[in-house]
Amino acid sequence: MEILADHTVLLAIPAFVPALALVGVIVVIAVRDRRSEARDAAADDDIESRSEEKEFQ
Repeated sequence: MEILADHTVLLAIPAFVPALALVGVIVVIAVRDRRSEARDAAADDDIESRSEEKEFQ
């Protein structure tokens, strides 16, 4: 017996494509959020160090 094609893969594509797209969107949002938090923390550290310098002058 010769198997010509396996159509289960073709039937699974409509289920996996939206799931992969959703995972991609979640990853992008998480990466942007972490970068934003890092920028905010760096800015806060910079502001604190400048205020400490002014106190010593």
